[in-house]
Amino acid sequence: MPGTARPMASLPILVVLLALAACGGDTPEADETSGATTVVVTTTEMQEAPATTTGEVVPETTTSATSTTTTAAPVEPTEPPTSTTTTAVPVEPPTTTVEPTPAVGIYDFTAISPIVQAFIDLEGLNGAGLIIVQRDDGIVHHEHWGEFGPERISLIASSSKMVVAGVLMRLHDDGLLDIDAPVADVAAWGAGNPGITPAQLISNSSGLVGLFPNPAYGPYVCQFLPIGTLQACAEHVFNTADDDGDIVPPDTEFRYGGAQWQVAGAVAEAASGKSWADLIDEFYVQPCGLEALAFNNPFTQFEGDPNRYPASFNSDPSTLMATDNPNMEAGAYVTTGDYGALLLMHLRDGMCGDNRVLSAASLDRMHSDRIMEAYGSDVGGSGYGMGWWVDQENGRITDGGLYGTVPWLDLEDGYGAYLVVEADSPTGNALAGLLYDVVDAAVAERVR
Repeated sequence: MPGTARPMASLPILVVLLALAACGGDTPEADETSGATTVVVTTTEMQEAPATTTGEVVPETTTSATSTTTTAAPVEPTEPPTSTTTTAVPVEPPTTTVEPTPAVGIYDFTAISPIVQAFIDLEGLNGAGLIIVQRDDGIVHHEHWGEFGPERISLIASSSKMVVAGVLMRLHDDGLLDIDAPVADVAAWGAGNPGITPAQLISNSSGLVGLFPNPAYGPYVCQFLPIGTLQACAEHVFNTADDDGDIVPPDTEFRYGGAQWQVAGAVAEAASGKSWADLIDEFYVQPCGLEALAFNNPFTQFEGDPNRYPASFNSDPSTLMATDNPNMEAGAYVTTGDYGALLLMHLRDGMCGDNRVLSAASLDRMHSDRIMEAYGSDVGGSGYGMGWWVDQENGRITDGGLYGTVPWLDLEDGYGAYLVVEADSPTGNALAGLLYDVVDAAVAERVR
């Protein structure tokens, strides 16, 4: 794993995290009044954590807009992404970095830069990056602002989820893992929860405790620590008796995020006999020619508000200590070009150039609303597949991240985009909300 070993840089955060974990906390409970499956996303404990426009949730404060939170673990989304109606006032755009656009199609993306630059100025951001890919034409727009450029590496938080889900689906394609069979079939420690399958883990439907109402849930605290191993963390999560009063049967509730993703990564290691780092290299980096994609466990390694981007990372993976326990749901880092290549693979039936990464059937499963099919539910009117939020109304699927990354795919129109800012989820989604229609129109009006 890239990076040099060093002591954790945020001991105070770790102490607070462990203190919070020791306090335990209530978890959402199912509505048993009718016997019907319910999705619990509005408990009294969550009233101070309203859903933002990316689907991420951050604690609300009563101080000014510059206030920071003091939670000890990242808070992830419980509701699907929604668009915004905010309008940025265009200003004269400064020089930006724009990569050449292929000549196979003529696209007019000139409306994008003034919007992005005005937003950056308004929010005081250090920059932004955007890549747009199209099924037939490949990369059709690649632009950066401020401190960002093609080589900039950013932590992407929950935008890691579709990457993780893809690894398990690849193992399913290769016959090494049946995602619909019990975890116990491939992991000796899986007997601790014999009814849970990998498909349930990567659709937030395993019944294990998610990130709400307590992201620092004591029995699962290993998910945020860059010590130990992925196997040891998953074995503990799957076998601890300390969560017995808080778990529910699989495929009965949508419980976003948490240690079920850590278990999913460990299942991939157990099924393949390879480390997570080796799987990422074999399945994505080599066949897609990626330059930076890797995983770590950054959440206790930096000072500051864990719900905002750690500026001290500063595009440098060597600031992270080496770890054998990478955070699965939110621990990846990548460049815009690398993420764009993954989106293009999703649009091209699982192919990176001449190299097959995933089968078309596996992609279909990832992109489809599994929770509605499996247990007749949704989340705030939206669905969830495997690593992707699914908006059945507008056809957009997304995998937004805590730090402001917003990847999206329009499968019907055959394009995808990845937007990155280094801030927080509301900021990233506010900017994405200004760009959705602009990008959609430019792709729809391309000239051949």
